[in-house]
Amino acid sequence: MIRFLFSTIGGLFSWIVTGVVFAGLIAGCVFWIYSRDLPSYEMLEQYTPKTISRVYSGEGRLIDEFADERRIFVPIDAVPPIVKQAFVSAEDQNFYSHKGYDLQGIASALLTWGRSGFHDLRGGSTITQQVTKNLLLDGSRSIERKVKEVILASRIEHVMSKDQILEIYLNEIFLGANSYGVAAAAQTYFNKTLAQLTPGEAAYLAALPKKPSELNPVRNYQTAIDRRNYVLRRLYEDGHIDEATLKAEQAAPLKTVQNGDFQPFRATLPPRDYFTDEIRRQLSRSFGQAEFFGGGLTIRATIDPDMQSVAAKALQDGLEKYDRGLGIWRGTGATIPAAKLGTEQSWRDALDDVPTDKAPRDVAGWFPAVVLSLNDKAAQVGVMDHPGTGTVPVADMTWARKDGRGTARARKPSDLLAVGDVVEVKQVDDHWSLRQVPQVEGSFMAMDVNTGRVIAMQGGFSYQSSVFNRATQAWRQPGSNFKPFVYAAALDSGYTPETVVVDAPIEVNTPQGLWRPKNSENKYYGPVPLRIGLEQSRNLMTVRVAQDIGMDTVAKYAERFGVYDPMQPYLANALGSQETTMFNLVAAYAMFANGGQRVEPTLVDRVQDRWGRTIYRHDQRDCEDCKQQNIAKGLGPRVVAEREQVIDPITAYQVVSLMQGVMQRGTGHGISLPVPVAGKTGTTNDAKDVWFTGYTSNLVASCHIGYDQPKTLGRSAYGATLCGPVFQQFMTQAVKVYGGSAFKVPPGGYWAKFDRYSGTRLSDDASGDNVQAEYLRPGQERHNDGEIVDGGFAMGQNLPLFQQGETDQGDAEVTTSTGETKVIPKKADYGTLSSGGLY
Repeated sequence: MIRFLFSTIGGLFSWIVTGVVFAGLIAGCVFWIYSRDLPSYEMLEQYTPKTISRVYSGEGRLIDEFADERRIFVPIDAVPPIVKQAFVSAEDQNFYSHKGYDLQGIASALLTWGRSGFHDLRGGSTITQQVTKNLLLDGSRSIERKVKEVILASRIEHVMSKDQILEIYLNEIFLGANSYGVAAAAQTYFNKTLAQLTPGEAAYLAALPKKPSELNPVRNYQTAIDRRNYVLRRLYEDGHIDEATLKAEQAAPLKTVQNGDFQPFRATLPPRDYFTDEIRRQLSRSFGQAEFFGGGLTIRATIDPDMQSVAAKALQDGLEKYDRGLGIWRGTGATIPAAKLGTEQSWRDALDDVPTDKAPRDVAGWFPAVVLSLNDKAAQVGVMDHPGTGTVPVADMTWARKDGRGTARARKPSDLLAVGDVVEVKQVDDHWSLRQVPQVEGSFMAMDVNTGRVIAMQGGFSYQSSVFNRATQAWRQPGSNFKPFVYAAALDSGYTPETVVVDAPIEVNTPQGLWRPKNSENKYYGPVPLRIGLEQSRNLMTVRVAQDIGMDTVAKYAERFGVYDPMQPYLANALGSQETTMFNLVAAYAMFANGGQRVEPTLVDRVQDRWGRTIYRHDQRDCEDCKQQNIAKGLGPRVVAEREQVIDPITAYQVVSLMQGVMQRGTGHGISLPVPVAGKTGTTNDAKDVWFTGYTSNLVASCHIGYDQPKTLGRSAYGATLCGPVFQQFMTQAVKVYGGSAFKVPPGGYWAKFDRYSGTRLSDDASGDNVQAEYLRPGQERHNDGEIVDGGFAMGQNLPLFQQGETDQGDAEVTTSTGETKVIPKKADYGTLSSGGLY
């Protein structure tokens, strides 16, 4: 019996040993098979996760951020102990003692898998295994992936420290709400840094990795509380918090951004606008989408936030003034059902849900509101972000009529509004005033003429209403805004500002038929100096000049300045019929202001990578004295710029002088600044596009207004009347900051005096209102020896010329140096002629 017992035990032992050996061999084979062709874990040692790219103003203020995965990388040394302890206690209690895998956890997971009918394989993963799964393997639930996970985890533990592994985990883990890593999650849920988190808040974050969507603090508040409290209890059991802290934190409510307890981090930033979105567009092309949205770039923008606000308001005021002048009420097109108007909370929640493209929130002073009731005298409205209710009196509505209801203006609120309508309102004195996003659009841009730094850019009325950036993306006809480049080409070809050119009708045969460019009032000046041609924006003079010097020459100048690439050498293009962008036009005008040197516009001063290395810098000038410890008294650092000279500096100055005449006597004379200013208006055929572009010695700025689908702005729409006030409003504030001085006269030329109206050379001591001093290059006067430029087009007889005593919005009667009396319109601008019309 004893022998049998020993024999049985011996047999069982042999079977057990044999089974263990075979199991070991099988396990070894399995691990050997799966250990082949595993991904390299060495990449973890150079862990560079996707991180947020951030845009800063020149003063270092964060103004925007971009990311595919919202992650803020934090070194492990900067992670507070309570945060590390919370995640270890919740996810991997034995993290600091195991070798990458936890046999007890694996056994528990296998048991669960068996109980589920071999369907649900989950759990049992250590933090090291989770790092392996997230970064080296796919997320499939299979025994094969688990085996690979264990093999790789054990290898990683041999080459990386626990802190290195935990650092990767805490920065990589997804925690819901597009938040990756603990730092971004702390900002998303609590708008706090890691150092500001309470134990309860750290515990909530540590509860999220398993199922972030099921622990939403709004939809599943109690589930989130329960899971947070579980992690707190684990922290207590592991000795990381005391009992008093446990009870206090478990009893505390879960306050989050999502529940409205904290202001969202995004709310602390300015609303995204055209400027930062254009940075996104340009840098995505330069560095690639992946690098821009995940490279953790630090971008120093050229924007001046104060000037950006001024530019936005100036353009918005101009567009709104035009829109209200049309007197048509369109509203937002959004409504709130009557069922949601019963309580204040319900209509406020409904207002919050109205899309921003219907009711934008980025127009200063404007607020979305809902019409709650109407009577004959006023509309009662509930206004977002304002307590109680307000009223819009009927007196504020009489400017408008509802589109499609004839021509009658509103006499009572119900003529425009209905209960439930979502509207935009602005507070005026003690009441609210109706506002609406104009259908007409526009753009504005301002830039330093010497450095190319764009300080303001507004690509439309409201970015939230329309993200299309009309300053950089819209290709429009510049009209007379292009004429200075024709005149620059002429001045370089031997013309002077006083060269006499014929202003009279012409006819041109084209493949499309006979082309007859004209001046809108159908009257002409006859032979007058070139200066008057630009000041009064005479189309026919411009065409004759372009024909005389050749459109190939004009095209070369336009391409050299970057207005076009390429320019089609058609005669009509001398009047600005070919399309370009404001971005190109502003840069080209800057080259006149800075003496003819090439300048490249930029929205970015510098870009640094995630390690702080500068990978782009716009300013390539050399500072010769910056490395010296001492500079001689009274001297500053010498900055050397080697920039291409686009045109002769004297030609550039002559164009500046001509455009100063535009501001003093011509189409832009209504604009006044406390510093010298030059500029040019522009209006295309049927007033589909209106422009004003001007500059001081420091800044150039441009305004454009027109419908996105081009159509006429009306008979009274001109560059001077619509865009001129926008330029004036912006530059009045800008010169207070950036100043201005007389335009620099380049060396190498000489001064000569001419009769402003006849072009006749005068003596050096001549004086009077008709005397114009011009700065010339030696030998430039070839067209001033009695020659009259007609461009090869004869001047007809009996033309309707402006006659003595005839008025044209304030004509000036003058006596020339030859004793003749002439009448020159003081303001032959967009009320009297088509400047840049494409006739």
